[in-house]
Amino acid sequence: MSALDGLDEHQREAASVLRGPVAVLAGAGTGKTRVITHRIAHGVETGAYTPTRVMAVTFTAKAAGELRGRLRALGVQGVAARTFHAAALSQLGFFWPQLAGSPAPAIVDNKVRLLAQAADMLRLRPDTATLRDLAAAIEWRKVSMLSIEEAAQRGRAIGRFDAGQVAELSGAYETLKDDRHQLDFEDVLLACAGMLEAEPQVAAAVHEQYRHFTVDEFQDVSPLQHRLLELWLGDRGDLCVVGDASQTIYSFAGADQRYLLEFERRHPDATVVRLETNYRSTAGVLGVANALMRGRPGALELIPVAGEGAATAPDVAADSSSGEPGPADSAVVVAFDDDAGEARGVAAAIAARIAAGEAPEQIAVLYRAHSQSAALLQALAAAGVAATVLGGRRFFDLPEVRQAVQALRAAAVAPQQHSFLAAVRDVLRGLGFSDEPPEAGGALRDMWEARRAVLRLAEDAPAGTTMRSFADDLFARARDQHEPVLHTVTLSTLHAAKGLEWPHVFLVGCSEGLLPISYASGFEAIDEERRLAYVGVTRAARTLTMTWSRDVDRAGRRPSRFLGEIGRGSLREIPPSALIGIRRG
Repeated sequence: MSALDGLDEHQREAASVLRGPVAVLAGAGTGKTRVITHRIAHGVETGAYTPTRVMAVTFTAKAAGELRGRLRALGVQGVAARTFHAAALSQLGFFWPQLAGSPAPAIVDNKVRLLAQAADMLRLRPDTATLRDLAAAIEWRKVSMLSIEEAAQRGRAIGRFDAGQVAELSGAYETLKDDRHQLDFEDVLLACAGMLEAEPQVAAAVHEQYRHFTVDEFQDVSPLQHRLLELWLGDRGDLCVVGDASQTIYSFAGADQRYLLEFERRHPDATVVRLETNYRSTAGVLGVANALMRGRPGALELIPVAGEGAATAPDVAADSSSGEPGPADSAVVVAFDDDAGEARGVAAAIAARIAAGEAPEQIAVLYRAHSQSAALLQALAAAGVAATVLGGRRFFDLPEVRQAVQALRAAAVAPQQHSFLAAVRDVLRGLGFSDEPPEAGGALRDMWEARRAVLRLAEDAPAGTTMRSFADDLFARARDQHEPVLHTVTLSTLHAAKGLEWPHVFLVGCSEGLLPISYASGFEAIDEERRLAYVGVTRAARTLTMTWSRDVDRAGRRPSRFLGEIGRGSLREIPPSALIGIRRG
């Protein structure tokens, strides 16, 4: 069986080109991770690649863990699938002692705390919010490869501190950090790049170790990451980049989509493959996505799989001719009078969908800002719907989960009187778990859902699993951030939702001032907000419900300009009452 089996025509084309440079322009839901891993596996099975000489770089530890897992499933071991920071930190840890005769510096564990200490040295008293903004400004400056003086010349004030004071604070922070022999997160990349530039023997060793590079989410690369990648490559051209300019949503953190958009100009001999067949969403959802991004730089025209369309995913019960939504309406927009009504309406629609048989984990509510989650959580709890906020505490860091893992590990050393599954259930019951969940939402329901997820992992364990091997597996999952799926509705900001998908998505707050957000001004900032909306839309597989509030009791709001750009041809407005008619799709 070949690693190219099961790929479509364009995926196969991308996976077959084993020598770079290669750019894979991969739209949402087109199988980019599949292409990355099958391309590497194809290179290994044909003898073109030695696994230990391949580096696959991505942006989160979770994404790197997924790459490693998929490669293992394809029978490929030894590939360095890491984040930029993990790869750079590994190289620093290896080479620094050889060059300096001492261990590499410690990593700053809390940039905000160190900044507060630097401010005390200058007799300044920034509040916590200002300190967080100062930390973000330092991060942006470093990944943009600007000096403190160059950043100050841009005249960027933060809170009540002018550009000069920001520069002074930045300098004090760097001095304090250097005095303590520490590096911050961005220094890891800077130090690794500096080491490769200054030490030819280090560059030669890295070039000998790694021959073939793949970079996922290339649209999110910053100038500093791009420079480090160039140093890793040297004068070789075996580079494959994969990305989608329409999903560039981290410009505030230094991401620069120009590296993807201009890849072919920088590499005239590059092979460029476009992946536009979407395996995730209905035609109705894709119509919204395409209308939103049409004409934007690098935009791809997403195409539904042949034979798939909105009519294949009926989401509501009534007939369109009656003014109520019909089966073809996989993408609708709903206007509410106020924010509270919007939250209640979305919660009622979700409760109705669950009552009709939909699993809660198949539903997500997405929004622009964290502050929007409070009203939604309250409305969902009142409707008896359990919800989890994405981007909060990680599953294995939850106190009830840590307690369960520790108890299971302790139980593993004792002789087992019952079967594996019965023993796990007994341990969880000893911690207060019951077979039936609390009736309402809220903290108690959240704790129950977390413990139930642990039990579900035990239920899904292969035959022959022991308590000891199960406990070891839980620790491995925690290390790789391989978290179980909770049987709850997901609430998430648009930023945190990137890379995920759900059958049913409610995108709330689609009004001016929320999406685009009020402080977005100028063409580039609004364009980034449009890309955020696009990311939200393309998370939906079967149904997309976009909502907004007129806020009639206060100043009033207008619908988001993005709704107007999408247009009625792709997005049909329905009344709030019609949402309750949703049935399982």
